[in-house]
Amino acid sequence: MLFRQLFDAQTSTYTYLIADESTKEAVLVDPVIEQVDRDYKLIKELGLNLYYCIETHIHADHITATYKLRKLTGCLGVVPAKAKVNCADIRIEEGDNLGVGGVNIEVISTPGHTSCHMAYLVGEDRVLTGDALFIRGCGRTDFQNGDAGTLYDSVTQKLFTLPDETLVYPAHDYRGNTVSTIGEEKQFNSRFARRTREEFIELMNNLDLPNPKKMMEAVPANEMCGKVAA
Repeated sequence: MLFRQLFDAQTSTYTYLIADESTKEAVLVDPVIEQVDRDYKLIKELGLNLYYCIETHIHADHITATYKLRKLTGCLGVVPAKAKVNCADIRIEEGDNLGVGGVNIEVISTPGHTSCHMAYLVGEDRVLTGDALFIRGCGRTDFQNGDAGTLYDSVTQKLFTLPDETLVYPAHDYRGNTVSTIGEEKQFNSRFARRTREEFIELMNNLDLPNPKKMMEAVPANEMCGKVAA
């Protein structure tokens, strides 16, 4: 399996390129519109065929590159089933498999950051957690129908039940971290470790964070799969 973690510094977003090295079938998870040229160049250099652009959720901090990559490569746009998106090619639910070649990518429903958030278990040894679980943190729950109690349940009852050695790859990091493990996050993530559901809800409901800078343009654009008005 080919696995690459790619970073957009402006939005602190990780995009993941996953491919079967024998069949050259590939997917991109959470691509960023400003990085289309970088991602497309890498795909061509590696001789890959892009099958899917997959979203963990409808992002509020960046615009997806799905629309542009779909035009460049003929790939299919994939979103959670209940996402407010009319342009997706495929809608996914818990337990679906988005694998390419011999690489399995299992869909895990992890709502809470948004009402229709997904994580992806890749090859049984690593999980793309999106904004549900960060390294020593988690995504906010105060817009896009987010819910702190639901996020606590998603993380503790879904993600934290994976084997401790499972590698954790989030959708964002703001402190220079690249990878963790489920075991580490269970022990050291202060949002969840030794914190009750009620304590987590109180914490998340009192973060008082400013809205993402690109929220007003990103959400409408992402509901159109990244198609930006001319």
